[in-house]
Amino acid sequence: MDAPKKVTITIDGRVIETTEGLTVIQVTDQVGIPIPRYCYHPGLSIVGNCRICLVKVEKIPKLVPACATPVQDGMVVYTNTDDVVEARRSVLEFLLLNHPVDCPVCDRSGECYLQDYYMQFGLYRKRRFAPRLHKEKAKPIGPYVILDQERCILCTRCIRVCEEVAKKPQLGLFQRGNRTVLDVFPGQQLDHDYSGCTVDVCPVGALLDRDFRFKARVWFLNRTRSICPGCSTGCNIYVDWNEDKPYLAQGQRVFRLKPRYNPDVNRYWMCDYGRYGYKYIDRDRIPRPYRQTDGRRQPIEWSEALELIRTHVETTLREVGPAGIAVLLSPHLSTEELYLGWKLFAEALGVRDIHYEMPTRNPKADDFLIRAEKFPNAAGARLLGIGTDGSARAILENAAQGRYRLLWLVGQNPVRCYGAELFQAVVRQTPLVVLQTVNWTESTSLAHLILPAAPFAEKEGTFVNAQYRIQRFWPAVRPYKQARPDWVIFQDVARALGLPGWNYIRAEDVFQEMARRFPVFQGLDYATIGDRGVALQVERAAAPVGAGA
Repeated sequence: MDAPKKVTITIDGRVIETTEGLTVIQVTDQVGIPIPRYCYHPGLSIVGNCRICLVKVEKIPKLVPACATPVQDGMVVYTNTDDVVEARRSVLEFLLLNHPVDCPVCDRSGECYLQDYYMQFGLYRKRRFAPRLHKEKAKPIGPYVILDQERCILCTRCIRVCEEVAKKPQLGLFQRGNRTVLDVFPGQQLDHDYSGCTVDVCPVGALLDRDFRFKARVWFLNRTRSICPGCSTGCNIYVDWNEDKPYLAQGQRVFRLKPRYNPDVNRYWMCDYGRYGYKYIDRDRIPRPYRQTDGRRQPIEWSEALELIRTHVETTLREVGPAGIAVLLSPHLSTEELYLGWKLFAEALGVRDIHYEMPTRNPKADDFLIRAEKFPNAAGARLLGIGTDGSARAILENAAQGRYRLLWLVGQNPVRCYGAELFQAVVRQTPLVVLQTVNWTESTSLAHLILPAAPFAEKEGTFVNAQYRIQRFWPAVRPYKQARPDWVIFQDVARALGLPGWNYIRAEDVFQEMARRFPVFQGLDYATIGDRGVALQVERAAAPVGAGA
């Protein structure tokens, strides 16, 4: 295939070499020249209906939309002349004729293009004082989205999301002229799996997220880069959070998840399953370690829990050896945590019965972002060679027959996944069942020792997605009360057992050790992985250096 033809254009006196076939606005975005836009979105088709992006091109008598004008060799473009600025002001005045000035109560306030562009290009003297045309307000149109027709500027971004991203047309424009409204098709609601993306692309306050509505002002929120843990696609996301204002949303710290652009994974989108699956971060959290005896749960200190573990592990190894211990890790753990779990139990203690799998309760999938494998790091566990023999169910069934002295569960919920009867038998037949997890569940009411762990938003690390792309995530909020990241818990246990070489300060230290030992990670570090991740060469995956096998 021939290489794309290069052309040279001039924008505001700046000579730019670019690729033929791009539009003016695509070129200005690449070189950092700001042009306002409403209907244009880089992930959607071009319609050119808002006219806020008008620019001046030499030898063309009228202003042209930057989003729909392809560049040509020798083209000279002006983005900030007097007539261009006046055209933008006129477009804003037209769009605001019937727009309610309700910014103080609008959830989009602070991230609204109407606000931003009015302050940049508007500031005109109002010329119309007739009553505004009223339309429907605060109209729920789906389980996650609420519509305010008065605020809509008819850019059609949301319609194109339904048609081009979700492949389910559910929104349209109805009526004519100044009475045109956005609405769902008769007898339908906006309920496809990417409905939240319509809120993401809305440039004004017409479509709002019912889950986030009235919870917090956006200028109170902090933003942290992360990876969606909802499935093995590994969509890049932002975690929007606030820890300084506990009076907001009943003390909620994480307020919403938003898609983060990655051209190799999810582009600009994420599904509703991942978007709204964050509630467990601030609900039903385990605040500290607990010990359960005779059906009574008692809070204990971390030092007591670690001493109990040390005594039981040493006794088990002395009396029956590593065959008396079994471990179920989790595909929700970071790669670093899976590695330390393997290093502690398999390598240091010699445990053979170790697995990571969890059954998928909702295997729903599509041909876009949603995968049936609902775990962010199952591929990472496979690369580390965890769980190559047997199965999680087989380990639980062996435990129910009294085969083990210690069963260690990480992020697992056996009651929900395998049934209460099996797990009750496990607890009766196993002297010590340790459950290391984030939330109170059906299984925590049965386990002998409960250790509070931190979810993805409270720690750093990496996930490997289904395409074997390793990606970083960063800590947003501090661990809840006495909860600890899983890699820290493994290190604390190793230190309690007196194992040498467990001196990690950060998760990055763990990754550096992994990179030295596993060929598939060699040459990588957190800086190399960066914001968008790195595709791994899976053919390099092999047993770790020094594994002794």
